[in-house]
Amino acid sequence: MKDAVREYYEKAAEVAFNRQAPVFDDVYSGDKIIQYKRDRVRSHVLQLLKPNSNILELNAGTGEDAIFFAQKGHRIHATDISERMQEILKHKVKNKGLDMKVGNETCSFTQLDTLVNRGPFDLVFSNFAGLNCTDKLDSVLLSLKDFVKPGGFVTLVLLPKFCLWEFLLLFKGKFKTAFRRFRGKNGASAQIMGESFRCWYYNPSFVCKHLQPEFKQIALEGLCTIVPPSYIEGFADKYPRLYQFLLKQENKRCKNWPWKNIGDYYLISLRRR
Repeated sequence: MKDAVREYYEKAAEVAFNRQAPVFDDVYSGDKIIQYKRDRVRSHVLQLLKPNSNILELNAGTGEDAIFFAQKGHRIHATDISERMQEILKHKVKNKGLDMKVGNETCSFTQLDTLVNRGPFDLVFSNFAGLNCTDKLDSVLLSLKDFVKPGGFVTLVLLPKFCLWEFLLLFKGKFKTAFRRFRGKNGASAQIMGESFRCWYYNPSFVCKHLQPEFKQIALEGLCTIVPPSYIEGFADKYPRLYQFLLKQENKRCKNWPWKNIGDYYLISLRRR
């Protein structure tokens, strides 16, 4: 893909997330499935971290995860391409008195070479598929070794090329959604607050290929594999017993094949040798 086209797509994503920033927390804070996903990811990360760890967060958004980890005693350098997301993050950090724990820079993850704070970090962390907003994830992954200490970790939450729940929408006649992850090099169209941008999908094998041999995979879990994706709005409230049953099944099977590979997201962690 030509650089000019890539810059156009990245700018479109920036505009979309800038527009979403003021309502981001209101839209997502009360959703039980989103909170379930956050809790799963945070629990996983906490198991990797030693006390007072130093974290680089990519696509930090409004700082929900950065604040959580800061309150656990860690230091976070929160980066995002969206200036409005960063403004909200800084306001929240100041209000909670976490200025000494959370730093920030407005920066695209495709331009990490421009970061002022280069660590090194105990963990590079990216949640909820921000990294799917580029067709150059290979270059992003190759750059991460410059920021991670020996023995440190990379934990990413990404959208794979196949999602069981989405594929089942085929039987409801939603062909576009059912097959959107099979799009080629030009990616799939996505939309936030009326602003369009593009999204690409990557399997765990892609991540491992571009982080090896410096990193070794230590964990892979499916996320919203058995529990439905959060865009099926209100599911947990409408069907509480079914939701609890599916939750129990996912927590039991999320690390097993095939469930670890066919969720709405997957969580992958690798350790630097």
